[in-house]
Formats: sequence, C-alpha cells, structure tokens
Amino acid sequence: MNFVSGFQADPMPSETPCLGFAFKGVKLVIRRTAGGPRIPSLPEALALCAEPPWRHYFGTWNGTGCYAVCLPDDAAFGEGFDARGLRELFGQMEEDLVWVAGRAGQFVHWHRNHRFCGRCGNPTADHRSERAKICPTCGLLNHPRVSPAIIVALVRDRQLLLAHSTRFQAKFYSVLAGFVEPGETLEECVQREVFEEVGVRVGNIRYFGSQPWPFPDSLMVAFTAEYAGGEIRVEPLEIADAGWFSAAGLPAIPPRISIARKLIDWFVTSYGG
Repeated sequence: MNFVSGFQADPMPSETPCLGFAFKGVKLVIRRTAGGPRIPSLPEALALCAEPPWRHYFGTWNGTGCYAVCLPDDAAFGEGFDARGLRELFGQMEEDLVWVAGRAGQFVHWHRNHRFCGRCGNPTADHRSERAKICPTCGLLNHPRVSPAIIVALVRDRQLLLAHSTRFQAKFYSVLAGFVEPGETLEECVQREVFEEVGVRVGNIRYFGSQPWPFPDSLMVAFTAEYAGGEIRVEPLEIADAGWFSAAGLPAIPPRISIARKLIDWFVTSYGG
C-alpha cells in the first residue's frame, strides 16, 4: 500500500494537493466520474457543507495529503457527488484506496463519539501534539479506539468449521470470530469464543495475520487452530448454523476483501489436495 501514516495539528497550505475523505454518517462521499468513483479533493470535500466541517490530517497516499472530514447529517450534495458504503466501493475503486478511506472513516467515527468528555461531560478539543481528544476542563485524553477481535480457521480431519452468523444478511458461511475481552490474551479469546459459539475445544493455536476492519473500528487478528474435542452445539443468539466442510464442499463464503476469506483460501490450499 502506498500510504504513509502521519499526524499534524495544523492544516496543510491551501495550495498543497490533498484528498478529502468526507463521511456523512457511515457513508463516504465520492465524486462520480466517467472513469468510476473517485475521492474528492480536500477543497471539494470542505465545500460540501456551508459551515467548515471537522477535518483531520492522517497521512499521505502516493505523496498526496489525506484528510478525514466529518460532514453534518444534513449536508446536501451538489450534482456529481454521491454517498456510498465502503463495501460498495470494492471492485469500483483501487482496493488500497478503499482501505485508506476506511482509516478516515475510523477517525470520523472517533470524532463523532468523543465530542464531549466521558468523565465530566464538557466539550473536548483536538490535541495539538498527538492524535487525541482532550478535555480542557478535566484533562481526560481519548485516543482513536481500536477494538481487537480474533478470527480463526479451525480444522478437524481435513475439514473446516464454518458457521452462519445470525448477524449475516447474506446467506454465506464464514470462520468464527469474536471480540477480545479485558484481561484476555488473544489465544484465550480464540478458545473462549469457539467454545461459547459452537461448544468445541481447540488446540495448537497459531498466528496467521491481521487486517484492519473499519466497520467501525475493529482490528481482526487471525489464527489457525486444530480441533481438540467436543460436538457442535450452537449458541442460538450468535449462530444460526454451523458444520464441518471439506475443501471440495464449501458453502457460499465471504468475498476476497476479508481476512476471513484469506483463512478459508489457506484451508483450501492446504487441505484441498
């Protein structure tokens, strides 16, 4: 990815070319062009509402400055602009640029949720020397939130455990995932989540990789693991169905943008012969 993270409190000079990753709610504002959707320039993004919106510099993309811009809920777009969910843009825009937009979305989500101090209730301000919100009254600092979650490919006798979550809108199956609790190691989270969701115990847990997941602020930490006992017993509030699948008999699975799919592809490569 040609993105370099950075921080600066003061805005760039107006003549410096910059991109404005503007969000209205959870949707990214794009400019419609004959070549497909593109990210507006910073001046274009700032002009989308009457009052100057909150903006935050967060790095460079191919040497071009990147700003997260938080538009008000009543912002109205002129001709040629549209607001779309990030998932809609995969396949329509360069994939790495969509992930940069995901970073911007996380900063906007952070700004929206920390405009007031959680300790004393007074308005917060952007910190001048670090990426944080500070309460001028009591001094409480709030940095952008990252919520770690595990995701695991569990294998038994050349079969992969896949489940259909009650949260899935589409009828596909995926590997198990869950958020890390305070005081818990990532490996302990793998064991707990798998047992809570499907009643199965795991062993030989190994790190696989990680992926930011800006929906809205997760970091997915992926593992592989081996079956260590138990029979599938789903938690009905979390899981609608679960089962063991061979590489040749997989159900509908997630798209390639997710690390869930990378885990499934790893299983097919490793156990499909």
